[in-house]
Amino acid sequence: MFITQPSLTLDQQQFFNVIKDRRSVRSYDPEFKISREDMSEILQQATLAPSAANLQPWRFLVIDSPELKQKLLPIMFNQQQVIEASAVIAVLGDMESYKVTDKIYGMAVDAGYMSAETAKSFVERYEGMFKSMPPETIRRIVSTDGGLVSMQLMLVARAKGYDTVPMAGYDEAKFKEAFHISERYAPVMLIAIGKATQPGHPTVRLPIEDTTFFNEMPEA
Repeated sequence: MFITQPSLTLDQQQFFNVIKDRRSVRSYDPEFKISREDMSEILQQATLAPSAANLQPWRFLVIDSPELKQKLLPIMFNQQQVIEASAVIAVLGDMESYKVTDKIYGMAVDAGYMSAETAKSFVERYEGMFKSMPPETIRRIVSTDGGLVSMQLMLVARAKGYDTVPMAGYDEAKFKEAFHISERYAPVMLIAIGKATQPGHPTVRLPIEDTTFFNEMPEA
């Protein structure tokens, strides 16, 4: 008996095309600029990503000034995309994101998503929980959430016709000093965004059989 696989809808095919077309691009048109309005829309869509307790600890520092990109260049070990891209987005994790818990859950009440009583219990629970956590635990949480929003950001950018590359190679201490990043904010990654002049290199992926195991892991 043959089982016919359901065909993809147009929306599904477009979504899968965005995933397949995303590449890590390192050559950008230095004359192309992304408007602040378009950048804000990309970031707004990216923030639909999930986060622990919906605290949304991501914070974005958008560096699109030519002078500041030049300042960033040596900190990024002279990666040329820093100055060629329209902008470099620093994704930061707010180590004190619990301080906006009341605002977030108040907005949920106003939107009709939960009662005021439920929101109050959530605020009390999460504020108490995060205040008692050691810094390394909070750092792990905001790094995970920062990774989620970063991937979503890059897919949204691709859907809008832009190109990106995530960059983890930089001097974190010098970056924080040069851009006055306080200890409240933990850098997660930097993402160059703009219009490609050369496509990203095609890459391969391991077979899913090499990376996926059901119910138990193989012996080492």
